[in-house]
Amino acid sequence: MLRAHCGRNLHSPLHVPHAQKKLMSNSSSITEFLLLAFADTRQLQLFHFWLFLGIYLAALLGNGLIITTIACDHRLHTPMYFFLLNLSLLDLGSISTTVPKAMANSLWDTRAISCLGCAAQVFLFAFLFAAEYCVLTIMAYDRYIAICQPLHYGTLLGSRACVHMAAAAWASGFLHAVLHTANTFSLPLCQGNVVGQFFCEIPQILKLSCSRSYLREVGLLVLSACLVFGCFVFILFSYVQIFRAVLRIPSEQGRHKAFSTCLPHLAVVSLLISTGVFAYLKPPSISSPSLNLVMAVLYSVVPPALNPLLYSMRNQELKDALRKVMSGCFSEIIN
Repeated sequence: MLRAHCGRNLHSPLHVPHAQKKLMSNSSSITEFLLLAFADTRQLQLFHFWLFLGIYLAALLGNGLIITTIACDHRLHTPMYFFLLNLSLLDLGSISTTVPKAMANSLWDTRAISCLGCAAQVFLFAFLFAAEYCVLTIMAYDRYIAICQPLHYGTLLGSRACVHMAAAAWASGFLHAVLHTANTFSLPLCQGNVVGQFFCEIPQILKLSCSRSYLREVGLLVLSACLVFGCFVFILFSYVQIFRAVLRIPSEQGRHKAFSTCLPHLAVVSLLISTGVFAYLKPPSISSPSLNLVMAVLYSVVPPALNPLLYSMRNQELKDALRKVMSGCFSEIIN
């Protein structure tokens, strides 16, 4: 499907005469896309490179520490931390899909990405983003059972059930990505090769299509939006029940412990949903390349870097385990 549209190179519509554009056939293919640049001046390009490098290293360090801590500390081998480990893996994959290419383009003063590289970005981002949203939904279910039905926690969230739910989340993300990538890159693209974003994403690729068959992909996007809304309603319902149960806890210490395990997850969900919804549903009247760029950074780059901080900020158990792992690493280095 992809190879059919990865052949002859097209340039930006600004460089193609109007008469020539009219003569382009639906079978026209491209060898590379041009991504949206963060800046035109060399100084700002280097600034964006160092800024993204700092964010990327922070995301690698934070998520890497969480993964290592949960894997090494047997006290954290519980459903909540198992799903947090999956979330950190997805965050690492998600930020590694977009940021390294953006850094390379800023460093080498280029905008090009190959056709197959663009398809890989579309597939990986759709896969990891969908799987992450599924994991966040499962984590809401985990907190609901732990607080509202604690006596059934071991039965409903045994090790086998947790593995099955995590596998279902990854599989759902994979299926979602396959359908969208295959549909998007099977469309004839004849509106140039300039992508209006710093990475390849489906809505920007659809703008390059000259065929009415893009409605098929729009239909898939609407279906995905319905599923996302369904998960959001489930998360919202879970937290309504959770807060009702927490407010009935008589001891202040018990309420604090319950909130400390719920608020980080709620903050992560809120950040992901609010930035994503605004990016895709904002009114066309306030849309601009600069605003689109900022919103894309907020929903694709910021959450993977902030999630480790949000989860470790109020979770004393995780902070103690992190200190233990870090102190062990430092003692080994010194010795």
